[in-house]
Amino acid sequence: MTRKAPNVLPSSGTLARRMEELDTIASVLPMERRDELAELLTDQDVETLRHLVNQGMGENTLRALTSDLAYLQAWSLAATGRSLSWPAPEALLLKFVAHHLWDPGKRLTDPEHGIPAEVEDKLRIQGFLRTLGPHAPDTVRRRLATWSTLTKWRGLDGFFSSPALKSAIRLAVRATPRPRKRKSAKAVTGDILSRLIATCKTGSLRDARDRAILMVAFGSGGRRRSEIAGLRVDQLQPEEPIQIDGAPHLPSLSIHLGRTKTSGADNDEVVYLSGRPVDALNAWLRVAKIDKGSVFRAIDRWGNVSRRPLDPKAINDILKQRAERAGLDPAEFSAHGLRSGYLTEAANRGIPLPEAMEQSRHRSVQQASQYYNSAQRRSGRAARLMD
Repeated sequence: MTRKAPNVLPSSGTLARRMEELDTIASVLPMERRDELAELLTDQDVETLRHLVNQGMGENTLRALTSDLAYLQAWSLAATGRSLSWPAPEALLLKFVAHHLWDPGKRLTDPEHGIPAEVEDKLRIQGFLRTLGPHAPDTVRRRLATWSTLTKWRGLDGFFSSPALKSAIRLAVRATPRPRKRKSAKAVTGDILSRLIATCKTGSLRDARDRAILMVAFGSGGRRRSEIAGLRVDQLQPEEPIQIDGAPHLPSLSIHLGRTKTSGADNDEVVYLSGRPVDALNAWLRVAKIDKGSVFRAIDRWGNVSRRPLDPKAINDILKQRAERAGLDPAEFSAHGLRSGYLTEAANRGIPLPEAMEQSRHRSVQQASQYYNSAQRRSGRAARLMD
């Protein structure tokens, strides 16, 4: 039997209770839109999230899951006037596909094609829709996967494997071809990184922090923005200096990442940092007077360093700001460019792929080798037949 929430706003008492319950998991699941989530999510949704926190689900997975769940609930309220049904009927799943995968050309002649204008307007006002046009197929598949997973966690069976749904997705994707885009249009390779770092030269707190962020993220193997934002002092372990013949010893430290996106539940991922990135990191910790807690923190307009960690989105914003100051197009770069740039730079310098993957912690050889293949093809003999 399905559960359907009434089409009414929760009472002030219910909202207050939900916000209090959301506060209990805020340290693991930072949420900037707590009030809005308290209105969108049902009691059962909040209880499911608390259960997953207690089960030790990874922070990044929980953030993504909560984001998808909030979108699904907002869409359901806008499209049907009700919260999500559990399990969702097949017709609702098909409606979701039809509202998010559609042909812009057909909509020009058929206004009823795709997402209804009133549904789109509601989601846009709430901040859930920021771009025009249909969703990316991968985004639709991910949100359906989240929906399916939440259904299973409730001990219910859904229609996510139904032939009708699979067929609808396949036909919709075929009718709305979209070129696959990289997460960052351009990789932040060594030369680009040097230009970004060159903008951090005033000696201010903000410059010291941003310089350390860029150098640590790149030098430690192209760390994800969530890993950099969540880095804590107790994850840093000083190591013996690296001895190089005829040159000063290089400072070295290890970064204990713990469980990451691609590691097992019990694995403690470790990467190493040496040389200038270590100097930049120590300089930031020294001037910011940080000896415990979060490594990278917000700085207010008066130069006060917050006790709270940066939001992962801030890492992306910082990179774009530095790109603009360096005279680059910020739209062409994102934080993921540090990750792809590390592997691209490693390929350009002839570092073996397995060695680079040890530092980047990529698990997929196929994925990591894409950067190597591109670098080798660009400079290889096959691309220089006219030389």
